[in-house]
Amino acid sequence: MERELYENEEYVILKNEKGKEEKFIDIAGIALSHGYYAILQPLERPKGMAEDEALVFKVDRLGDEDNAYTIVLDDTIVDEVFAEYGRLLDEAEEQI
Repeated sequence: MERELYENEEYVILKNEKGKEEKFIDIAGIALSHGYYAILQPLERPKGMAEDEALVFKVDRLGDEDNAYTIVLDDTIVDEVFAEYGRLLDEAEEQI
């Protein structure tokens, strides 16, 4: 099932291990002391992935406009990224 993109959403196109392009919704960028991470949600979810699930990628700057995205499999880092995302959302809601 493919998710429809809304006009104000940004997306990232990454190539998988087979060289096929995959589109991801850019949910958030999170800066931690040990790096910068992106929370991305695939437009075409793999089987078994819930609609509200997202993946965490480490983002490394390669040049002026190029970035390298590496999926994060370390549960500790994934938990840190989502905890910071939740904290930022709570902080934003408090300001409303």
